[in-house]
Amino acid sequence: MRLSTKGRYGVKAMFDLALSYGEGPIALNNIAERQNISVHYLEQLFASLRKAGLVKSVRGAQGGYVLAERPQDITVGDIIRTLEGPLAPAECVVSDDSNECSRADCCVTRIIWEKIRDSINEVVDSITLQNMIDDYKRMNNKDTYMYYI
Repeated sequence: MRLSTKGRYGVKAMFDLALSYGEGPIALNNIAERQNISVHYLEQLFASLRKAGLVKSVRGAQGGYVLAERPQDITVGDIIRTLEGPLAPAECVVSDDSNECSRADCCVTRIIWEKIRDSINEVVDSITLQNMIDDYKRMNNKDTYMYYI
Protein backbone atom coordinates (compact mmCIF):
# COMPACT_ATOMS: atom_id res chain seq x y z
CA MET A 1 0.00 0.00 0.00
CA ARG A 2 1.45 3.33 -1.08
CA LEU A 3 0.29 6.88 -0.63
CA SER A 4 -0.10 8.99 -3.72
CA THR A 5 1.47 12.42 -4.06
CA LYS A 6 -1.81 13.85 -2.73
CA GLY A 7 -1.18 12.41 0.71
CA ARG A 8 2.59 12.90 0.75
CA TYR A 9 2.54 16.46 -0.56
CA GLY A 10 -0.48 17.31 1.59
CA VAL A 11 1.35 16.30 4.76
CA LYS A 12 4.44 18.28 3.68
CA ALA A 13 2.38 21.37 2.88
CA MET A 14 0.41 21.19 6.12
CA PHE A 15 3.64 20.77 8.07
CA ASP A 16 5.04 23.84 6.30
CA LEU A 17 1.89 25.77 7.27
CA ALA A 18 2.16 24.50 10.86
CA LEU A 19 5.70 25.85 11.13
CA SER A 20 4.25 29.34 10.66
CA TYR A 21 1.25 28.83 12.93
CA GLY A 22 0.22 32.11 14.57
CA GLU A 23 2.17 34.28 12.12
CA GLY A 24 -0.71 35.01 9.76
CA PRO A 25 -1.68 33.66 6.35
CA ILE A 26 0.91 31.94 4.18
CA ALA A 27 0.63 32.19 0.39
CA LEU A 28 0.60 28.91 -1.51
CA ASN A 29 3.40 30.11 -3.77
CA ASN A 30 5.66 30.35 -0.69
CA ILE A 31 4.83 26.79 0.33
CA ALA A 32 5.21 25.63 -3.26
CA GLU A 33 8.67 27.16 -3.51
CA ARG A 34 9.90 25.76 -0.18
CA GLN A 35 8.48 22.28 -0.79
CA ASN A 36 9.12 22.11 -4.53
CA ILE A 37 5.46 21.42 -5.33
CA SER A 38 3.54 23.14 -8.11
CA VAL A 39 1.19 25.91 -7.02
CA HIS A 40 -1.57 24.46 -9.20
CA TYR A 41 -1.31 21.09 -7.44
CA LEU A 42 -1.29 22.76 -4.02
CA GLU A 43 -4.45 24.69 -4.97
CA GLN A 44 -6.20 21.39 -5.61
CA LEU A 45 -4.99 19.90 -2.33
CA PHE A 46 -5.88 22.99 -0.30
CA ALA A 47 -9.37 23.09 -1.79
CA SER A 48 -9.98 19.65 -0.25
CA LEU A 49 -8.25 20.58 3.01
CA ARG A 50 -10.36 23.75 3.27
CA LYS A 51 -13.57 21.86 2.55
CA ALA A 52 -12.65 19.38 5.32
CA GLY A 53 -12.11 22.25 7.77
CA LEU A 54 -8.37 21.70 8.22
CA VAL A 55 -7.32 25.07 6.78
CA LYS A 56 -8.91 28.47 6.34
CA SER A 57 -8.33 30.77 3.41
CA VAL A 58 -7.73 34.47 3.90
CA ARG A 59 -8.43 36.78 0.97
CA GLY A 60 -6.62 39.92 0.02
CA ALA A 61 -3.15 41.18 -0.73
CA GLN A 62 -1.74 39.63 2.44
CA GLY A 63 -3.94 36.55 2.05
CA GLY A 64 -3.14 32.90 1.98
CA TYR A 65 -3.90 29.96 4.23
CA VAL A 66 -3.79 29.29 7.95
CA LEU A 67 -4.45 26.14 9.93
CA ALA A 68 -8.06 25.93 11.09
CA GLU A 69 -6.96 24.29 14.34
CA ARG A 70 -3.83 24.30 16.48
CA PRO A 71 -1.01 22.04 15.22
CA GLN A 72 -1.54 19.69 18.17
CA ASP A 73 -5.17 19.20 17.10
CA ILE A 74 -4.53 18.11 13.49
CA THR A 75 -3.26 14.59 12.88
CA VAL A 76 -1.47 13.12 9.92
CA GLY A 77 -4.47 10.79 9.67
CA ASP A 78 -6.83 13.75 9.27
CA ILE A 79 -4.74 15.06 6.39
CA ILE A 80 -4.17 11.77 4.60
CA ARG A 81 -7.79 10.59 4.86
CA THR A 82 -9.00 13.98 3.57
CA LEU A 83 -6.77 13.73 0.50
CA GLU A 84 -6.60 9.96 -0.09
CA GLY A 85 -9.82 8.62 1.39
CA PRO A 86 -9.97 5.69 3.82
CA LEU A 87 -6.68 3.97 4.64
CA ALA A 88 -7.19 0.28 4.04
CA PRO A 89 -5.07 -2.39 2.35
CA ALA A 90 -8.08 -4.07 0.70
CA GLU A 91 -11.48 -2.86 -0.49
CA CYS A 92 -13.29 -5.33 1.76
CA VAL A 93 -12.07 -3.55 4.92
CA VAL A 94 -12.55 0.08 3.93
CA SER A 95 -15.29 0.16 6.57
CA ASP A 96 -16.33 -2.21 9.35
CA ASP A 97 -19.41 -3.18 7.37
CA SER A 98 -18.92 -6.87 6.59
CA ASN A 99 -22.06 -6.94 4.41
CA GLU A 100 -19.96 -5.88 1.43
CA CYS A 101 -18.61 -9.38 0.93
CA SER A 102 -20.60 -12.59 1.08
CA ARG A 103 -17.50 -14.44 2.34
CA ALA A 104 -16.65 -11.97 5.13
CA ASP A 105 -17.67 -14.39 7.90
CA CYS A 106 -15.33 -17.13 6.70
CA CYS A 107 -12.48 -15.15 5.11
CA VAL A 108 -9.33 -15.51 7.18
CA THR A 109 -7.43 -12.93 5.13
CA ARG A 110 -10.02 -10.29 6.01
CA ILE A 111 -8.82 -10.52 9.63
CA ILE A 112 -5.28 -9.72 8.45
CA TRP A 113 -6.47 -6.77 6.33
CA GLU A 114 -8.46 -5.43 9.29
CA LYS A 115 -5.41 -5.62 11.57
CA ILE A 116 -3.27 -3.83 9.00
CA ARG A 117 -5.94 -1.15 8.51
CA ASP A 118 -6.33 -0.62 12.24
CA SER A 119 -2.57 -0.46 12.82
CA ILE A 120 -2.03 2.09 10.04
CA ASN A 121 -4.87 4.26 11.29
CA GLU A 122 -3.63 4.06 14.87
CA VAL A 123 -0.18 5.28 13.83
CA VAL A 124 -1.30 8.15 11.58
CA ASP A 125 -3.88 9.26 14.16
CA SER A 126 -1.23 9.36 16.89
CA ILE A 127 1.00 11.84 15.03
CA THR A 128 0.02 15.50 15.11
CA LEU A 129 1.50 18.41 13.23
CA GLN A 130 2.91 19.54 16.57
CA ASN A 131 4.69 16.18 16.93
CA MET A 132 6.21 16.76 13.50
CA ILE A 133 7.35 20.26 14.49
CA ASP A 134 8.91 18.89 17.69
CA ASP A 135 10.69 16.13 15.76
CA TYR A 136 11.89 18.65 13.19
CA LYS A 137 13.32 20.89 15.92
CA ARG A 138 15.13 17.93 17.49
CA MET A 139 16.50 16.79 14.13
CA ASN A 140 17.88 20.22 13.38
CA ASN A 141 18.72 21.02 16.99
CA LYS A 142 17.46 24.54 16.40
CA ASP A 143 14.64 26.84 17.33
CA THR A 144 14.52 28.27 13.82
CA TYR A 145 13.09 26.43 10.86
CA MET A 146 14.80 25.78 7.58
CA TYR A 147 11.67 24.48 5.79
CA TYR A 148 13.51 21.58 4.21
CA ILE A 149 11.51 18.42 4.62
